[in-house]
Amino acid sequence: MTEHFKLEEFIRSSTAQQLGIDNTPSEEVILNLRNLCEKVLEPLRQWYGKPISISSGYRCPALNRAVGGVTKSQHLKGEAADIRLPSIAIGRKMLEYIVFHLPYDQVIWEHNTDGLYWIHVSLKRDPRKNRLHYIPYLLKA
Repeated sequence: MTEHFKLEEFIRSSTAQQLGIDNTPSEEVILNLRNLCEKVLEPLRQWYGKPISISSGYRCPALNRAVGGVTKSQHLKGEAADIRLPSIAIGRKMLEYIVFHLPYDQVIWEHNTDGLYWIHVSLKRDPRKNRLHYIPYLLKA
């Protein structure tokens, strides 16, 4: 897909493996993932200078249901990725970089009850459809 991101990172899922779910994307989804990589993730990686770990990328409908994803999740279209954060401080810098320097549809700072933090970032291929919507909830952590 790009120099630092491979399709496998966006389709692998331990949940899919455990449940026998085929998470193979369509050509349209692959185009969307490539767009996300080229315009957001690869520039972020170049700026950061270190590998970026994707915890969730594409989810087929069965996988999305299995993980409790929302029914209109952009993960279903390959328009979204969740970036696993090495620390809150680095995550804040990444989030700032995305918001101020890169195109996006949504950027969401998220975490779970286990104390894991990630950034959900999405981008649509048609730039006119991107909302440039930043959701800063839970950023106080």
